[in-house]
Amino acid sequence: MVNNQEFSERLSLIMRHYGLTSSSFAERIGVQRSSISHLLSGRNKPSLDFVLKVLKEFPEVSLYWLMNGVGNFPNKDQKEIKQNPSSSSSEPRNSPEENIAETPANNLAPHTNTLDELAAKEIERIVILYKDGTFKNYSP
Repeated sequence: MVNNQEFSERLSLIMRHYGLTSSSFAERIGVQRSSISHLLSGRNKPSLDFVLKVLKEFPEVSLYWLMNGVGNFPNKDQKEIKQNPSSSSSEPRNSPEENIAETPANNLAPHTNTLDELAAKEIERIVILYKDGTFKNYSP
């Protein structure tokens, strides 16, 4: 579960890093200024739509760092891609959804598991994310 105060501190750090006010940050990711104000004060928790907009606009922000404080900011992998002159700017960037799918969670192995390994694992829950920002949570 997201701790509102810690999330607001990480959000403030992102704005300071990019030299943005809460108004300019809101404009840049396409949300209302009041949304930023409510998040910074701890009144509201971030929506999935909000988090995805931040990840899309600021590739140096890691999902796990933003939500849980785990990892580094700025994300070193994305920073190296930007600074590496041999990288072609025409190469497509992964969408936030692809980054999420490729990033291993706390105790989960990367997606290189064999079928036997996967069959031996027990499913805790399945979450389906819709493009409109809603989701469905299924538990066995």
